[in-house]
Amino acid sequence: MRILDVGCGIKKFPGSIGIDNNPRAAADVLVDLDHTPYPFGDSTFDQIRLIHVIEHVASVIKTMDELARLTRPGGRIILATPHYTDFSSFCDPTHHWHLNTYSFRYFGEDNAGFGYYSPTQLREISCRVKLLALWRYCGFELLVNRWPRFRKFWEHYLCFVVRGKVMEFEFEVLKN
Repeated sequence: MRILDVGCGIKKFPGSIGIDNNPRAAADVLVDLDHTPYPFGDSTFDQIRLIHVIEHVASVIKTMDELARLTRPGGRIILATPHYTDFSSFCDPTHHWHLNTYSFRYFGEDNAGFGYYSPTQLREISCRVKLLALWRYCGFELLVNRWPRFRKFWEHYLCFVVRGKVMEFEFEVLKN
């Protein structure tokens, strides 16, 4: 399995090829993540990992398009990012984006009605939200992750009180 760890930092995923723009990182290849194309061919990787990276890039759409180009059909993109209601989303001055569980719907089946922004097609395999400890102990995390309708209700009405911490996504890359 060929794995690309995008923005690998100092803890590159075992067995992966790491890319980062920081020369002090454990990267195999130094790449400015805001400038595409990355130095790999189309459909090169079975899995691409972005762990706390997408919030740092200049364009989420352009980055996701590039990741889809690099992933083989049926390959996976694993992504983790802070939920926009978490303190860490706003306390880091290098964060450009503050995202929620619906931020990647542009790449879904109906493109949220905005298919003209990106040709990339992803199928959400999983979305897991981690909540702050108090709300996790009260059972809210289970409700948010188990029932999509409750997740929607939480995002629309409760997330500023029952705050999110981290979101973890797994997407399948769909190509013709």
